[in-house]
This record gives sequence, C-alpha cells and structure tokens, in this order.
Amino acid sequence: MRYEMRDLTVLIPVRVDSLVRLENVLAVIRYLYRYFDVNLMVLEADRYDNGILRSLLPQDVVYIFVSDTDPVFYRTKYINQMAMNATSDYLAVWDADVIFSPSQVYEALVSLRSGKYEVCYPYDGVFLDTSKLIREFYLENGDVAVLEDFKKMMFAPYGPGVRGGAFLVNARAYRASGMENLNFYGWGPEDWERYERWANLGYRIGYAKGCLFHLSHPRDLNGYHNSNQQKMFSYYVKDTTLFSSKEEIQKRMDLQ
Repeated sequence: MRYEMRDLTVLIPVRVDSLVRLENVLAVIRYLYRYFDVNLMVLEADRYDNGILRSLLPQDVVYIFVSDTDPVFYRTKYINQMAMNATSDYLAVWDADVIFSPSQVYEALVSLRSGKYEVCYPYDGVFLDTSKLIREFYLENGDVAVLEDFKKMMFAPYGPGVRGGAFLVNARAYRASGMENLNFYGWGPEDWERYERWANLGYRIGYAKGCLFHLSHPRDLNGYHNSNQQKMFSYYVKDTTLFSSKEEIQKRMDLQ
C-alpha cells in the first residue's frame, strides 16, 4: 500500500561521510517512495560536489548542494533553510538513517491534518538500532517487515522517550516556533530542546504507536560533541529552554 501524502515535504539534511551513510540515505529514500506519495527534499553539504548522491536520486527529489568546508555539519542551519524553501502544509524533518512502519508515519500525518496536534512523532519514543547484520539484511530487500521481524534482536541505545530521528509538524506552527535553534552547532541535545520549546509554547504533541528503526553506521566528528565547550554550551541552551516560560522563549527567539 502506498499512502497519499502530497501535502507533506520530507526534509533530509545529510553529509555523506562514508559509504555506509550513502547506502543508508539511499535506502531511506527508496523506503519513502515505496510506501508514500510524498514530496522529498535532500540537502547535501560538503567540501565539494562529487555528484554521487545527486546521480543516484530519483528525478523528482528536490536536491540542494551547499559547498561547506567546515568539518562540523551545521545541521540546524540547513534544516531551517530547507523548511523556508518548502511550500507544503506539513513538514517532516528526517534523519538520513531512520525508518518506521509506514502506517505510523501516515497516522502521524492524519493527526496533523485533523488539527489534533501541531507536532506528531511517527513513533512512541522507542529507538532501536538495527545492528550491522540486520541493516545489511534489510538493505538486500527493502521490506520493513524484515525490521519488524527482528526487532527483538535490536537494542535501544538511548533508553525510552527518545525525541529525535524524525518528526512531522504543521509548517506554519514550525516556523512560528523558531524552527531549529541555531545555537546548536554540531551534534548535541537539540532534539530535547526543540521538544521542550514546543511544550512550553503550548503546542499539542502526539506520538504514533510503534518504534523507530535506526540503520547502524559508523560515527565520526558529527556523531559526538566536537569539544567540551560545545558540549557544555549545548546543554546550557537546552536547560535554558526547559526552565523558560512561553513569554521568555518568544522574547529570546524573537517570535511573533
């Protein structure tokens, strides 16, 4: 079954730092087109455009390349650029390595369409890493049922209640919330800050029942805090939002 979701744009920012990452992002794109009739935007930021990812994408993917010599991938900045370029009523901000049972994604979008929530996560906070072996098995056939069949063999590296990986959001509400917080530069707790900001702004947040499948990959500089100073500052930003009122957030982020 292929779900009709033309009112949604999936935003995938990526730095192709390894062959595994390239395989993962292509697997995610194949998954999205297999199960959904959806708009897709991919932004690749790197030192130069080698043309590899561009040449492997379906023709109707909106592909953006940004020349960026910074070794730190400024993901929040690029997500905001993509969100401002998208014209659909709803957006999905999507990591390059995550997959869900298709019905969960559709359930999340339906809840946004109905006006029940401003934001809906396509899973209930359970984040499962596939492992190298199960990832390779999935890549061979692309059937999500494979991941469901083997999920008891996966592990949850972050415990329950994860707020990263992907979320679906009303585009107007997302922009009104300040989108991504640009104080997060490189890897950090921006997923938690975003969630706390929405909660403190009074947004209604929903969750689809089911887990997230994370396609395993090696971690480089952009999979860890890039310095102790960056780590301390990023947690300061997160905690500042956590303990802020709606009015304080609006003033600090210059929200209308």
